[in-house]
Formats: sequence, structure tokens, C-alpha cells
Amino acid sequence: MNPLDPHDVALRKLQLAFFAHGYEQITMIGLAKATDISRRSLYNYFSSKEEVFRACVRWSNARDIAFGQAAAAEAKEAGADALEILVAYADARYGVTRRELSASPHALEINDQAFRRCRDIMIDAAQEGQQRLADVLGNLQQAGLVRWREGYSAAQLAQHLSDAARGVNQALPPQPATSIRDRYRDMYRALLGGVTERA
Repeated sequence: MNPLDPHDVALRKLQLAFFAHGYEQITMIGLAKATDISRRSLYNYFSSKEEVFRACVRWSNARDIAFGQAAAAEAKEAGADALEILVAYADARYGVTRRELSASPHALEINDQAFRRCRDIMIDAAQEGQQRLADVLGNLQQAGLVRWREGYSAAQLAQHLSDAARGVNQALPPQPATSIRDRYRDMYRALLGGVTERA
């Protein structure tokens, strides 16, 4: 994604407006004011606040999946081991938005609204992200950095790793957002130790 794309910039501003003001309290007029987007422009693209919110969730997930792939490629290029490559993927795919959201006074509300209003988008993004992670795992296996035991596939392992990352994100009792990358590492180390062998 081109970070200077006006569409991306607008959706980023709208996402940050929801983080700053919450879902319930902000209106379409409030979104326009908070983002310096004219009401006319906002209504030209979206018919409701829920439509704006869903667009933000869709955009954020697509961006984060792309960031995850790029982070994994960069870590591999830098000579990282398989664990650190996968942690880089998870941190870019899930951690960036999770840290931003945790800084919001409306984090619980935004999270709840996302699950209530955007479940279909989140399922699609989970499937897409897991496919991209399976691709990363396949590349790691081809490079001789990891192999999985008989009975596992890249797709299955991607599902497990994605479920683990989502579990880390929803940890109870809540954990500090600053520790999320280390918690991905700990979870992945435990999980990979059970299903992989040293190449």
C-alpha cells in the first residue's frame, strides 16, 4: 500500500477519530470535524457511521496484513531465525494496531463494536492473514529455516500461530501493550517447540 494514497490517509484519520472519541459518542458530523474531511465528502463515500467504521476495520486489517508480510521479509533478509521472523510478522500484523488501540480511552468499546459490527470483515481478514502467514512459513521451509513434523501443514501451523497471536491480544488479566511483542515471542516459542523440528 502506498502510505501517501489519499484514500489511506482519510481512512487512517477516521480510524484515529474513533480511537479518540469512541464509537457511540461520535457522529458523522463529529467524524468530519475530527478529520478535516468535509461532511459532503464523507457522505459522498459513506452513508452511515457504521459504514465508516467497517471501512476503517477493513482497511486496517488489509494494511496490517501487508505490514506483516513486509516485516517478515525484512527480518528474513536481515538474517533472523524462524522464530524472530514469525514474531516480526505477528507484531506488524497484530501488534501495531493493538498498541494504538490500547492507548485509547475507548479501547473496550472499539473492540466490542468491531466484533459486533465487523465480524464478517474480521473473518475474511483472518483467512487472508493466515494464508499470507502460510506463505511465509512455506518460504521459511524452502529456505531450510524450519520444518514441521509429519501431520502438520503450513496452513495448519498458520492457523495455530494466528489463534495464538489473537489470544495474546485478548489476554486476561490485561497485560501492558508494551509487552506484546515479547508475549508473541513467548507464545510462538512454546507453540513452535511442540510442532517443529530444527532444520
